Amino acid sequence: MTVKKALIIGASRGLGLGLVKELLNDGWDVTATVRNPDNAQPLKALGAVRVEQLEIDEQQAIKALSKKLDDEVFDLVFINAGIKGPDDQLSGDASLADIGQLFLTNSVAPINVAQAFVSKIRKGSGVLAFMSSGIGSIKSPDAPEMALYKASKAALNSMTNTFIGQLGEDRPTVLTLHPGWVKTDMGGEDAEIDVPTSTRGLVEQVNAYAGKGGHHFIDYQGQTIPW
Repeated sequence: MTVKKALIIGASRGLGLGLVKELLNDGWDVTATVRNPDNAQPLKALGAVRVEQLEIDEQQAIKALSKKLDDEVFDLVFINAGIKGPDDQLSGDASLADIGQLFLTNSVAPINVAQAFVSKIRKGSGVLAFMSSGIGSIKSPDAPEMALYKASKAALNSMTNTFIGQLGEDRPTVLTLHPGWVKTDMGGEDAEIDVPTSTRGLVEQVNAYAGKGGHHFIDYQGQTIPW
């Protein structure tokens, strides 16, 4: 049986690290990226993972990694990297620099990564996954204190739709995923579920949707989320 290969973008901690653990436990061959390899000891401690450096906000870095991995074929490319953004997202006092950084990292950079790696996804059964959020649904009135983050995820969802519409018929299954409210640095200790619960569910959705085609906005339990 051929070993499945995954590329996880943003895996130094939290959900990205959890995804790597789950995939390794399932026997996948995993390549994982981090911004700073010096801060990736928990990832490196897993042993059987290829660690690559990537700053997703830098287009030249994306192109360089794509060229380095030119001969690879992945069954899963999971773009997880993202940031919370400024602490104050309600009053209008957030700086232009902070807002620009938030939307670059959360909305634009993931699409740049997808453009560089979509051709390396296995034809027929491969999956391209984006880590989004349920509050990115424009039907969701939740989390006003996260208004800018919410907007950045809604923008990611929109840009994903535009991107995959340009790929034509020969495109992978695309998943826009909500991990749940998770106990991470961003989710906080009051969150509903832990990282293993979320990432186990996310991997199960990847397996369930592989080869189905289409674009699906779902949570870690497989429930459909309205756009």
